[in-house]
Amino acid sequence: MSSDFEGYEQDFAVLTAEITSKIARVPRLPPDEKKQMVANVEKQLEEAKELLEQMDLEVREIPPQSRGMYSNRMRSYKQEMGKLEKDFKRSRIAYSDEVRNELLGDDGNSSENQRAHLLDNTERLERSSRRLEAGYQIAVETEQIGQEMLENLSHDREKIQRARERLRETDANLGKSSRVLTGMLRRIIQNRILVVILSIILVISILMAITFSVRRH
Repeated sequence: MSSDFEGYEQDFAVLTAEITSKIARVPRLPPDEKKQMVANVEKQLEEAKELLEQMDLEVREIPPQSRGMYSNRMRSYKQEMGKLEKDFKRSRIAYSDEVRNELLGDDGNSSENQRAHLLDNTERLERSSRRLEAGYQIAVETEQIGQEMLENLSHDREKIQRARERLRETDANLGKSSRVLTGMLRRIIQNRILVVILSIILVISILMAITFSVRRH
């Protein structure tokens, strides 16, 4: 499980490094190359998001006692992804302004106003994105707590079942012991009765012998 996570982790590191390099190159490229580069970066950002989703699924499959370290790494990767998207938005806005100025011939003041307006909208979107991410993180942590509680309940149930099995075994052993003791007591009583009968027979035999002896005399 951890090997799969580390594989996705390496792919994510390579991909984000490429995205960072391309974002930095966008402002310095000619218009035609900029358009192609922006489309390429958008595609790679989608690939990076898919890798994060795969990594998140892998973390959920890791046992709770080992999950903390991977969860911290996931938070760091999500923050890095958010920074990349923010940098790309700024680069794309600058590129859009440049294209608009070339097509419409806007003056510098109009371009600056539009850019400020777009940056304001971008910041609003980023705040909304952060709130959604915080809600998602809370949901993930709640799910983890629920899984841990279910696992603890499962362990407690197994302990109770084992205790019941021991009680059944103890009852069975007590029943066997009781039967053995009952049999021993029965044999003791039988032996005593037999001794009494033999004693009576012996006494009768002695009395008869004495009686015959007296009659002969």
